Amino acid sequence: MKFLINHIKRYRFLLGELVKKGIRLKYRRSYLGVIWSLIEPLLTTVVLVIVFGTLFNNKKPTFPLYIISGRLIYTFFSQSTKAASKSIRKNASMIKKVYVPKYLYPLSQVLFNYVIFMISLIVLVLVAVYCKTPPTFLIWQMIPALVFLLVISVGAGMVLSTMDVFFRDTEYLWNVMLMIIMYLCAIFYYPERLLKSGFAWILKYNPLYCIIDIFRGSVLGYMATAWDYAYAAAFSIFAIVFGIFIFDKKQDEFILHI
Repeated sequence: MKFLINHIKRYRFLLGELVKKGIRLKYRRSYLGVIWSLIEPLLTTVVLVIVFGTLFNNKKPTFPLYIISGRLIYTFFSQSTKAASKSIRKNASMIKKVYVPKYLYPLSQVLFNYVIFMISLIVLVLVAVYCKTPPTFLIWQMIPALVFLLVISVGAGMVLSTMDVFFRDTEYLWNVMLMIIMYLCAIFYYPERLLKSGFAWILKYNPLYCIIDIFRGSVLGYMATAWDYAYAAAFSIFAIVFGIFIFDKKQDEFILHI
């Protein structure tokens, strides 16, 4: 871990350029540009509120804020890990020609999506104003939630980018997994009934749900459980350590398979 941190410091300029390149490519030939990062979650939230608010007869005034807080976290995790999974094969020509620490590619993909995600949090403020939900002193919970989210995404991105080099079906399998994860994160439904049933483990042992619950607590004004913090923190550490270990062990073989 210390070696990685020193390496990042050494190549921080290159990492910064890769992050800028990712942002430019994402919005190339787009008239709306970064503004789309604000419009898209708003439109998605409106649709989800109408559909699931009607379906579950949910008329809570904070329901839009509940949905968008979960949706923003999930969207970042989904987009960043998918981008990271393809990062090594996508930069195969560069890897074959010039020596660049390979971990910079998946890391930059996660980081540039993180920048866009942070910008999209402006939408959260707008929806909070619409729902007449003022911030409370519990907003500090947003900080650990965002840290856990970034660390887990980097760890998952390292693992997926390694797997994708050797198993080209990783991209498609991960898309299926992300769909399953979305339904298991209580993004557009309240988790109380599930938590009181015999299927509580589905949410309890889902690290992304724990992060979402912490994040929601910061905007809706409730204290997340000690389990959420402990499990999210433990899983974050495991994810980053395991991701670095797998990536470091296999990176010398990438050149033979890309």
